[in-house]
Amino acid sequence: MFYSNSVINSLQVRLAEKLGKACGYDDYQLFLINSGAEANENAMKLASFHTGKPRVIAFSKAFHGRTSLAVEATDNPKIQAPVNATPNVTIVPFCDIDAVKAEIAKGDVAAVIIEGIQGVGGIQIPSDEFMHQLRTLTQESGVVLILDEIQSGYGRTGKFFAHQWSGIKADIVTMAKGICNGYPMGALICSPEFKPVYGMLGTTFGGNHLGCAGAIAVLEIFEKEQLVENARKVGEHLLTELKKIPGIKEVRGRGLMIGMEFDYPVKELRNRLIHEQHVFTGASGTNMIRLLPPLTLTIAQADEFITRLKSAL
Repeated sequence: MFYSNSVINSLQVRLAEKLGKACGYDDYQLFLINSGAEANENAMKLASFHTGKPRVIAFSKAFHGRTSLAVEATDNPKIQAPVNATPNVTIVPFCDIDAVKAEIAKGDVAAVIIEGIQGVGGIQIPSDEFMHQLRTLTQESGVVLILDEIQSGYGRTGKFFAHQWSGIKADIVTMAKGICNGYPMGALICSPEFKPVYGMLGTTFGGNHLGCAGAIAVLEIFEKEQLVENARKVGEHLLTELKKIPGIKEVRGRGLMIGMEFDYPVKELRNRLIHEQHVFTGASGTNMIRLLPPLTLTIAQADEFITRLKSAL
């Protein structure tokens, strides 16, 4: 059933209220769409409208989506078509504040977009110092700071958004994935400084009844089962236990967003895990296993994973 956004959907208001309370951005405005890439597209577009400037700064190893501007802000030429090769995005080294300053000084930068924690890029965590420097620099320069929390947000790291570990506040935050537990949905929240203009952004299916009902239910379960706190507690346990295992070069992450880096390609190890131990894992690059388990994971289940990982090693 198609339901036009020309008609008020009261579930959108309920979702906005619950989400604002849950994430600590209760004075921000909510725009609902269908995916993470769409959230980032609209965030960068909104920043350009707001500043009147054309360029976005992104970081090395970033992944922001596969659509037009989102893929241009993704540091992977293999998935960029010639049509995506425009001067609208500049990639700078990850966590290099001097490089950001140099680009902003050119006077045409609308926004800086950064992931709370890089997922596809290898569970790379921006330092608290860098995040504070970036927030100060963007505020002083009138540049919009966009936090892409599509993978690292929605409680995954033990706070609602990963950037909240640094104690900063973004101008725009994008989210998807966990927002509706697998149903196609995305969202962005933006500062009250952004003044909405009719027709500036639009969506056909964003904020539909089923999506809103599902997203509301997710937030209710988050609160009832204390899933953000669970992600923090179980994640800390996993990180501690993984760091004790010989043969893993480095373990990094926050909450239930964890990367295990090895000195060798992990393809065969992942095959053993899934075929012999019945454990499905993700990857990032050649030498890293990426762990993104459900936020409902228990300590006992985490310990079972450790046992099976040791067997596979």
